[in-house]
Amino acid sequence: MFIVRETFTAKPGHARELANIMKEPVSEELGSDVVVMLDYVTNYNTVVIEYRVKNLADFESMTEKMRSAARGKPPAPYTELYTVGKRDIFKIVE
Repeated sequence: MFIVRETFTAKPGHARELANIMKEPVSEELGSDVVVMLDYVTNYNTVVIEYRVKNLADFESMTEKMRSAARGKPPAPYTELYTVGKRDIFKIVE
């Protein structure tokens, strides 16, 4: 089992909007296993989306579905709402 954590620094005033937009595609794919967090005592305008996947093949499949759906379309609106983002993937020790 893996935890995927996507961390974004939203442009000022856009953190909540970014969180709502980013949650939709991941939630559609994973259901209720998605947690969206906004900064409380960290850098301002931080949005974190966290979810679990059974294996990296599931993660690759999910991201490929999202990429395929986006091909040939204009950039998603969330791309204008953040300045930087990163992804961390953690293996859960069982």
